[in-house]
Amino acid sequence: MQETILILDFGSQYTQLIARRVRELNVYCEIHPYNKIPTYGTEVKGVILSGSPFSVRQDGSPAPDLSVFRGKLPLLGVCYGAQYLAQSNGGSVEASDSREYGRSNLSFSDGKHELMKGVPETSQVWMSHGDTIKKLPIGAKLIGSTKDVEVAAFAFEGEKTYGIQFHPEVTHSIDGLTLLRNFVVGICGCNQSHTADSFIDSTVAQLKAQLGNDKVVLGLSGGVDSSVAAMILDKAIGKNLYCIFVDNGLLRKNEFETVLQTYQGLGLNVKGVDSKAEFLGELAGVSDPETKRKIIGRVFIEVFDKEAHQIEDVKWLAQGTIYPDVIESISVNGPSATIKSHHNVGGLPDFMKLKVVEPLNTLFKDEVREVGKHLGLPERLLGRHPFPGPGLAIRILGDITPEKIRILQEVDYIFISSLLEADLYDDVWQAGAIFLPVNSVGVMGDERTYENAVCLRAVSSRDGMTADWCHLPYEFLAKVSNEIINKVRGINRVVYDISSKPPATIEWE
Repeated sequence: MQETILILDFGSQYTQLIARRVRELNVYCEIHPYNKIPTYGTEVKGVILSGSPFSVRQDGSPAPDLSVFRGKLPLLGVCYGAQYLAQSNGGSVEASDSREYGRSNLSFSDGKHELMKGVPETSQVWMSHGDTIKKLPIGAKLIGSTKDVEVAAFAFEGEKTYGIQFHPEVTHSIDGLTLLRNFVVGICGCNQSHTADSFIDSTVAQLKAQLGNDKVVLGLSGGVDSSVAAMILDKAIGKNLYCIFVDNGLLRKNEFETVLQTYQGLGLNVKGVDSKAEFLGELAGVSDPETKRKIIGRVFIEVFDKEAHQIEDVKWLAQGTIYPDVIESISVNGPSATIKSHHNVGGLPDFMKLKVVEPLNTLFKDEVREVGKHLGLPERLLGRHPFPGPGLAIRILGDITPEKIRILQEVDYIFISSLLEADLYDDVWQAGAIFLPVNSVGVMGDERTYENAVCLRAVSSRDGMTADWCHLPYEFLAKVSNEIINKVRGINRVVYDISSKPPATIEWE
């Protein structure tokens, strides 16, 4: 039975980060909405209450019954979680005179207390709240303060229940991981056995029991998630795994051939399918980004279904779904508003009549990479930048034509190759080029040109939830721009995107 920390989500943007930090300690954890608390057994060793965009002073703010945990399991409230513990136990929470947001430093830390051990008195912490705890809850003692926030951390005497008004999960809280280690390992007593190797062993055993001698079909994309899913399934069921790699005509230059060769070299049972004509035919004349995404999703299912039907007695569809996809589908307020269409977790058309297996649906992206590394996946696949499912279709603004695809593939090839040559590729989380629906005047030789513009985009991120634009060297950008304009027919202007997420998304569509 796997030791687990339960995280109750009140809708904070940082909830996934709490889980990520706990996983970094080699302790398994799960996120559940505060209003959908699961039944649990002895495997749950402690509970963390997340922050929230709500105020505890609002009518209708989250107010779960914590009696199922309180006094029975260690309990840590973070930000809103701390304020809820305070207000519901005789303390007082008031609106701050000014929003307390950003870096701060502790002015008092009870270093002898089990939660604050190793957290220095001047440790930098990250605040993000509009309310503040003005009076300690009944039965609690103060264990941490900042200059502006007297009740920054407290503990209930005689029980393992704690509250902190800062966010230990963000990297700006310098000793945040130490505090979380104190709680998860020291107070909850977790043995830190959740490693890549233990995940592989348990998952392979589980897949063998679940799938037996059944045949499984998996759509490979060339990305990390589907590749690692294929490797772990191959380890469990071998040739009963049938992989299909579809060329939709919207991949990077030479990607279909090179990735297919890599898969075959790994011993995977994989078939490459050239479906460029079907996809581009359906996309002809379509400009709306959501419509493009839906067409690509529909045609992929049609192609995939046709290929799957050529495999006799296939029973299962494998997917590379990872944990953030699962969390998104069961968020506090239901699935979040659609910014762009997202694959429906565990969902597939009724006509396919296949059961779904998702071997990676408890892992974050960095954990998927670590598992892939332990499975022997080549670094060139493991270290690949994320690439959108709809491919270049959502990097061509407006309608899609073979000529625009050719141009963008050449531009992208120069940009990515240059990042690799300059040893900058691994400093970037995701990079690509966008074909703009803009013509601009230029001069080449003695002639006036009126040609297309492209935008280069490179961002740094941990998980894609937030991202900052990469400050690539000017000399590098100048060299890339010059090479693109000189070598790619149809381009006479290159720009660089310096927008962060939020407010901009990583992809333009």
